Amino acid sequence: MKTLRKTAANEEGSFDKIDMAILRVLLLDSRKTLQEIGKEVGLSPTSCWTRIKKLEAQGVIKRYTIDVDPAKLGYHDSVIVQVTLESHTDETLYDFGRVLATIPEIQEAYLVSGDYDYYIRIAVRDTRDYERLLREKLYKIPGIRHSKSHFVLRVLKETSVPVI
Repeated sequence: MKTLRKTAANEEGSFDKIDMAILRVLLLDSRKTLQEIGKEVGLSPTSCWTRIKKLEAQGVIKRYTIDVDPAKLGYHDSVIVQVTLESHTDETLYDFGRVLATIPEIQEAYLVSGDYDYYIRIAVRDTRDYERLLREKLYKIPGIRHSKSHFVLRVLKETSVPVI
């Protein structure tokens, strides 16, 4: 009986071409049936199911979701906000991140190196909505020293991690 030994290589990118093909199919349409996926990658539905469960167990597949068009829901603008905090203690960073997580308009937030501490992507309906969000939510978070906003004019590329 052959046993599968878990190694760092298995956890970080050591996947065969069939695993990668399954991931490509699921990234395009995670609602495909096991039969459809199997047909595209050349496996039986049972073998696909086994591989998908393995990818889920390894944490490669984190969740299944839908891709919603923000404009169809009235969010016509996207703003990138650069934020610098007054302090960089663990508590300050934790508290700031915790508050950001409660603001529904915030789509992404990154703690970054460089001149600013955070890059935040926010969905807003228009400039007035953004002004409201600044006054009512963002500027009420304690510890912000400086912020700089950039309205996104056009999205040139938006994708997931490359699955080659």
